Amino acid sequence: MKRVCIDVGGTFTDCLVMTEAGELHAFKTPSTPTAPATGFLNSLEKAARFFNQSLKALLADVDISVHGTTLATNTLITGRGAKTAMITTKGFRDLVEIRRGIKDERVSLYNFFIPPYEPLAPRYLRYGVEERTLYTGEVTAPLNENELDEIISQLKKEQIESVAICFLHSYANPQNEKRAAELCSQKLDGAYVSTSHAILPVWGEFERFSATLIDAYVGRIVSGYFNSLEKQLRESGLGGRLLIMLTNGLMQTVDYSARSAVYLIGSGPAAAPSGALYLGDLTGHKDLITIDMGGTSFDVCVIRDREIPTTTERWEGDHRLAIKMVDVHSAGAGGGSIAWIDALGLLRVGPQSAGAEPGPACYGKGGTEPTVTDADLLLGYLPADYFLGGEIMLNEELARAAVEKVGKPLRMGAKEAAEAIFTTINTVMANSITDVSTKRGFDVRDFVLVAGGGAGPVHAVFIAEHLDIPTVLIPSYSAVFSAFGMQAMDIGRDYARTYVSRVDRVDIDRVNRLYDEMEREAKKDVESMGFPTTDIVLSRTAEMRYTRQFHQVESEIPLGELSQKDVTTIVDGFHKRHEELYNFSMPWRGVEFITFRLKATVPRAAITLMKIKSGSQNASAALKRKRTCRLSGRDVEVPVYDGARLLSGNVIQGPAIIEEPATTVVIPERYVTRVDDYKNYLVHRQ
Repeated sequence: MKRVCIDVGGTFTDCLVMTEAGELHAFKTPSTPTAPATGFLNSLEKAARFFNQSLKALLADVDISVHGTTLATNTLITGRGAKTAMITTKGFRDLVEIRRGIKDERVSLYNFFIPPYEPLAPRYLRYGVEERTLYTGEVTAPLNENELDEIISQLKKEQIESVAICFLHSYANPQNEKRAAELCSQKLDGAYVSTSHAILPVWGEFERFSATLIDAYVGRIVSGYFNSLEKQLRESGLGGRLLIMLTNGLMQTVDYSARSAVYLIGSGPAAAPSGALYLGDLTGHKDLITIDMGGTSFDVCVIRDREIPTTTERWEGDHRLAIKMVDVHSAGAGGGSIAWIDALGLLRVGPQSAGAEPGPACYGKGGTEPTVTDADLLLGYLPADYFLGGEIMLNEELARAAVEKVGKPLRMGAKEAAEAIFTTINTVMANSITDVSTKRGFDVRDFVLVAGGGAGPVHAVFIAEHLDIPTVLIPSYSAVFSAFGMQAMDIGRDYARTYVSRVDRVDIDRVNRLYDEMEREAKKDVESMGFPTTDIVLSRTAEMRYTRQFHQVESEIPLGELSQKDVTTIVDGFHKRHEELYNFSMPWRGVEFITFRLKATVPRAAITLMKIKSGSQNASAALKRKRTCRLSGRDVEVPVYDGARLLSGNVIQGPAIIEEPATTVVIPERYVTRVDDYKNYLVHRQ
């Protein structure tokens, strides 16, 4: 049986098929933003043609298909979500607007002209209802159902499409929330109903309410898409499982994903670190900086000592996301990023993008704005006749006309302007890497840069040179890197229960009950997905902090029945973890438990990359042609190699270009590239 991973991005839809023999085959098709399911099916049809099969025959041969999508992210960013209302405990409807009294930390704190935050549910659509649950779980005021009926009547008049139900302390006892959701589902026919205890069962009302509002806002669209897509796939012959890539780096069923749409924010980019970690193990590197440069965005993640970082401190625009996510930093820098002149007459690139429609000017689809791809073409880095394996012919004249639009105000020719665009976008991306590495205390020179995305191999070595990173790893499947990462991911889910207690006062029996409850829930979920509970792998952590500290640190908790003796070991591990992250610890201070977490996974099917044929260091047999490229302000005749003909052990001295069907590797001067057994390109600075 085959395994298919499909990542629907802003510009291209990537499809990676693993055959029964373990061979991987990559396919790219243009995305269809107005109908993402169409791009999904187009990529499958392209794969079917490659295997000389009908779409129905291919799908019948697929055991597991994994899907990552930017739909939830794009819905939130563009403000095209459902008309959403919020029902909360009476007296607390303004909590999501007050937030924590903070201003946007990404803008100067002294800027008094920042517009006020606008919640996804405006004030007139936020309703308070009589009910009250204490932090202990005791219900002191049951849900006032008559009052809720009046609210529901008002929601009908407002033609509400989604409802977020957010009650105080529902994480401790969801009784009132469950009843409210039941009544809303019964009486608001077709409305998407989201409850805070199901989305984020942890303390922190603002964070929990915010995540639930986001879920309600994007959930109606996401669930509709998934249900429609699954129906189309079943009708087209899919017999195996369809799994969805979540933002926490795990895969889940369509049913769960449709009910928890907020966990799709950042779905696609969260897969790339898993692919980088797999390749790091393969090549003997455990400290990695993974980048994924697609058509619209640039995603960065720092992996230290083989640990993929996660965070609960994420913002998407002005909206707080407190769900557990792979810590991927995204910037508006991709092949479709548009170059423009700002009010000071300076060249800027991005974050606006030409996207898939109309795309860069050189695509000839009606785009007229200068993009990074247009600049790369004029500089000689991209082949006009072999883009996407020759499926898309690039028009150099259209690219030149577009780039000249920013070149003339700067008194630059087309090539000089293209070089300025190229340098500017590389600086933007290098700064994004610095934000998540150097500014967090990491020395980037100790890391290997793993380059993914269709545009990543064009720019990766130049970014590495800017940052003084000595080694770049360009995977053989870099053009479909997120889809490759999905092949390396586990199926599973995260669980959480809040119990705030000083470690010296903790009720260890209560902690054991919480973990027993989460483990029973995890086993039930695994069984519902069709996997035996004997395959489940459990890991425990707890969010802990020093007393009076604002942020928590996630520390390991041993499996099995916990005793009071284990608390000392857990606290020692917390001190050690705090020192690893922040270079200091305070063992004399009191420590608190905040939230206990469980991760339950079913290990993925093993991936075995096929080795390529071995050869000598001489790569001349793969020489394809020569092309004039702009390097360091001068035109240079550069040898171009056919990636399909390269052998393991081949060494290529820069400047050089390697053309792959779905990407292009640019090797500047002073760099040398070695091809390894698995067709990865290891680029070293001389």
